[in-house]
Amino acid sequence: MLEGQVAVVTGASRGIGAAIAKRLAMDGALVIINYQGSQERAEQVKKEIEENGGKAALWQCNVADAAACQEMMDGVRKEYGAVDILVNNAGINRDGLLIAMTPEDFDQVVRTNLYGCFYCTKAAARGMIRKRSGRIINISSVSGVMGNAGQANYAASKAGIIGFTKTVARELAGRGVTVNAIAPGFIETDMTEKLSEEVRTAAAQQIPQKRFGKPEDIAAAVSFLASAEAGYITGQVLGVDGGMAM
Repeated sequence: MLEGQVAVVTGASRGIGAAIAKRLAMDGALVIINYQGSQERAEQVKKEIEENGGKAALWQCNVADAAACQEMMDGVRKEYGAVDILVNNAGINRDGLLIAMTPEDFDQVVRTNLYGCFYCTKAAARGMIRKRSGRIINISSVSGVMGNAGQANYAASKAGIIGFTKTVARELAGRGVTVNAIAPGFIETDMTEKLSEEVRTAAAQQIPQKRFGKPEDIAAAVSFLASAEAGYITGQVLGVDGGMAM
């Protein structure tokens, strides 16, 4: 389905990003596994992809660094010919109530989550415009749609991604490039595993399906939006949240 295409997935060393990388590789793409700190985890994702017959490469880059993002995209184009698919997944959280949140906590989350999406998209878009084709998929969050107490910084960054997605979709639609966002709900990841059983139970009660999703649920949505079948879909926010934000 994606044979011959090159996909860059940011924050792909674990969780949702790792699942996306594995799925796009299974679909036939050469996947660039971006990571910041954990090379060991990134190498494990690459190993699993290759053991299943897929193709992958590693690229270390802090997405909060504009120059590093440009260097990554230029390097991928030089080495592999193109960036056909970009999945902006890298993100962090520094949760806390507003009155206790430091400017540093707010700034760090927005710089990684929102600025990182901006930096990578801008760096990849020029090549896509020249080719008159491309897929950009940004990972937002149900928190960016509904808000969530204790996540003013995270929700702001993820809501910003939605506005960014819609605007860039309008700018690039005439150049054959689609730009969409996915808004996951509660997904079984390292982040949600840290929650207490009480909090997890309470969270599940807010979800019509009464359960958390899996990283593979997000990966399946990315796979669709990256495919030829989604060529007439742009500027959309696809909620993958068990009905939480409907």
